[in-house]
Amino acid sequence: MSDAPPAADPAPGTTPEAPTDKPTASTPPVAAQEPSYLFLTLISLFVLVADLGSKWWAVKALEKDGFRLPAKELIKGRLALVLARNPGGAWGMFHDQPEKVRKPFFVVVSVIAVIVIVGMYRKLDRKQLALKWGLPLVLGGALGNLVDRVRYGQVIDFIDVVYWHNKAGLERHWPTFNVADIAICIGVGLMAIDFLFPHKRPAVPRKVTPAEPAKPSA
Repeated sequence: MSDAPPAADPAPGTTPEAPTDKPTASTPPVAAQEPSYLFLTLISLFVLVADLGSKWWAVKALEKDGFRLPAKELIKGRLALVLARNPGGAWGMFHDQPEKVRKPFFVVVSVIAVIVIVGMYRKLDRKQLALKWGLPLVLGGALGNLVDRVRYGQVIDFIDVVYWHNKAGLERHWPTFNVADIAICIGVGLMAIDFLFPHKRPAVPRKVTPAEPAKPSA
């Protein structure tokens, strides 16, 4: 038999308190989970390697002795591989500027973009899945194009898409792009989803100091 004394009966006119699992005011809040920098590194490196590897292949397969070879058609009239070197930015912006101005400008912009992306990732909430994937994709793509600008002063593109044509043979081509551009576009799209449908973070409970018991009167 147990030697523990029996529980005291509640006072007349009172209801016994039911047990509760709710944390008390003094319970410290659960610390937020830090974002995984390993995930950021692996996805960014995957994009970077895929981009640089595809550009290396494009130069070997689509150019010979400094001359561009005919396009390799993948989908007739719609998709082809053709080498292009873009000294400017997206849609050829600033391509007519001198290299001593253009190259430092794009390098500085790329470095700032990398710093901003890493800074945003540091503040990432674990439930922001779209942003969790979007930031590494943009980072890997930005690094891939940055490597090109540092090495060549221009970006290697090789994917040519025809988005409109008519029976007369007129065609409209999307600006030639590469794997880095694809990753950046997907990443920016995921970032836009996160901004349009933001995740509401739970409010952190304030620490409440329990009131001191009243002193008995003399």
